[in-house]
Amino acid sequence: MAKVNFTADRVAAFQCEAGKQQSIMWDAKTPGLGLRVTAAGARSYIFETRLDGKTIRITIGDIRTWTVAKAQAEATRHKAQTDQGIDPRQVRADQRAQADAAHLEERRKDVTLGDAWPVYLEARKHKWGALTYADHVKLADKGGQQKKRGEGETRAKPLAALLPKLLTDLNGECIAHWLKKESESRPTSAALSYRLLRGFIRWAADVPEYSGLVPADAYSARTVRDALPPVKTKEGDCLQREQLADWFAAVLKIGSPTISTYLQALLITGARREEMAALRWDDVDFKWRSLSIRDKVEGTRIIPLTPYLAAQLETLKRINNTPPAPRKLRSGRRPPPEWAPSPWVFSSAMSDSGRLAEPRIAHNEALKAAGLPHLTLHGLRRSFGTLCEWTETPSGVSAQIMGHKPSALAEKHYRRRPLDLLRKFHDQIEAWMLEQAGIQFQQAPAGLRVVAS
Repeated sequence: MAKVNFTADRVAAFQCEAGKQQSIMWDAKTPGLGLRVTAAGARSYIFETRLDGKTIRITIGDIRTWTVAKAQAEATRHKAQTDQGIDPRQVRADQRAQADAAHLEERRKDVTLGDAWPVYLEARKHKWGALTYADHVKLADKGGQQKKRGEGETRAKPLAALLPKLLTDLNGECIAHWLKKESESRPTSAALSYRLLRGFIRWAADVPEYSGLVPADAYSARTVRDALPPVKTKEGDCLQREQLADWFAAVLKIGSPTISTYLQALLITGARREEMAALRWDDVDFKWRSLSIRDKVEGTRIIPLTPYLAAQLETLKRINNTPPAPRKLRSGRRPPPEWAPSPWVFSSAMSDSGRLAEPRIAHNEALKAAGLPHLTLHGLRRSFGTLCEWTETPSGVSAQIMGHKPSALAEKHYRRRPLDLLRKFHDQIEAWMLEQAGIQFQQAPAGLRVVAS
């Protein structure tokens, strides 16, 4: 088609030829400028020329937003670029990429800790044990829920105060102020929350979506180190050898066999309280005498099941597998749901989770009745590690049973203790505890049983 000088009237009057998908009219005044009209009626200015021996075509825009003069100016600009060997399409792409990057950077700067924290937990969940993951969830809880025991609502955990903060605002001053405030009322939780936050910041530095947002000195600034509560080893909170008899006697008198066995299991295995509470019957192997513990550090560890503890668990299993006595229903009442044994070793019909949730009250009452000083559940774990010294058990053995990471090079790289070797020492530890407690225990042919002193 012959070139014509573009005018508003000519542009408006130009139509697509019948039987064609599109028709193009070229401007005689501006090299490369054309008007493309499709069979559907779409009208747009285009620019076409040759670059590096190839024909390139660029859409300038719709005639409703581009006047003839503006389209001619844009085509002239593209022509100047191609004369210099510059591809206008690449220029457009670079500009669009820069705009997208600028927009993404603005969006990145609007990310809060509350936005990134769930992403962090999901990304690292497979690397953590169940208890480590639970700590990350618990310490970021916003509270405001009805308490399961007592009146009122739950209190927000330490990390909840930082969730609304932008990542760009998590500088040393912000974290130091947060630490100082939280440490006034709950220094232990504040210190643990700081360590979890530090792990998040290190992870975020390696993730493209968050890298560079948190200031470099966020957790290592001097103001933060000064505000960090000192780690203090708890004085006491550990059973002495001469206290074992009174402790066992009091715990064995607890009315609930579940709580009684649970407390003894904590002392005999040195397990963490939640590790033991989360034990399922599928994790107990009576034949090969082993327990599979959901480890806080490594994920899962297998430890020996000692004879006395096995006897206690056998009793719990019989209780767990015994269906409740049938009760006559009054007319109009619905029948109870079909009964099934609990999958939890330390089950509880009163707990929402179905497993033991709060054994401390019964333990504290037993301590008071025995005239023993206050002892936390974690103190039972500490007691196991301490009392092992009396049996001259290698420290690496007790550490492996408790689920501690190896602390020495030889332990980390050259010690691989199988279950049967651990069992040799663990049985000796349990036997020594029972001896100090004055408990006579023997394994009868018909099964395991306890003979009172």
